[in-house]
Amino acid sequence: MKRQIVRIDENKCDGCGQCIPACAEGALQIVNGKARLIEDKLCDGLGECLGNCPQDALIIEERDADAFDEEAVEKHLEEQKKAQAQEQQPLGCGCPGTMARTMAPKKDAKPVTAEGETPSELGQWPVQLKLVNPAASYFKNADLLVAADCVPFAYADFHKDFLSGRALAIGCPKLDDAMSYVEKLAEIIRVNNLNSITVAHMEVPCCSGLISIVREAVKRAGVDIPVQTVKISLDGTANQPQKLSA
Repeated sequence: MKRQIVRIDENKCDGCGQCIPACAEGALQIVNGKARLIEDKLCDGLGECLGNCPQDALIIEERDADAFDEEAVEKHLEEQKKAQAQEQQPLGCGCPGTMARTMAPKKDAKPVTAEGETPSELGQWPVQLKLVNPAASYFKNADLLVAADCVPFAYADFHKDFLSGRALAIGCPKLDDAMSYVEKLAEIIRVNNLNSITVAHMEVPCCSGLISIVREAVKRAGVDIPVQTVKISLDGTANQPQKLSA
């Protein structure tokens, strides 16, 4: 049958992933660095994802396609939730590296000097968004830093300027599952009465997908919370924090 359905221009798509959280049916995924429509029957053709593409790579066209199937969408979303829940389960081996812990600053830490070592500002473990427990004590009433995992390598003063005094969650919006990140962050926001969220991302287009992930998580959590973004350039400089609009 002929109907309205989304089409992705692969020449324009840079794989940023900003369209993924906007698709309520979960019909889009990043595959080999490009957005892909998984199955025609999962796309309702309404185009909610279009406005989230900074490259204008998504359009709605009329073509032969399978009819939209709400039952297939429900089954697909349920499978996604099960897969996400499985990812969040502790490793079967009981690996101590996944255990949540809070680390107090060292009382005898040396101050930063030109010749001395720079003390770590990390106050928790784990830090990967896939591994953190939304109910961990270090998230309670915290200022949350959501950082792309390349940021600490690009920005030399990451600990001093961004991490100090903040709880941390890191991830890659291009290589990881954006929807699982949205769900995990929404749960963290819902249950912890956070003071603020800072999103630190790289200047490359795909990394800006982290902003969309956080925006969607705040929306799903239904919590009014100040969010600011900081963009890190590849030469290691940071722009001034920008307030994230709704």
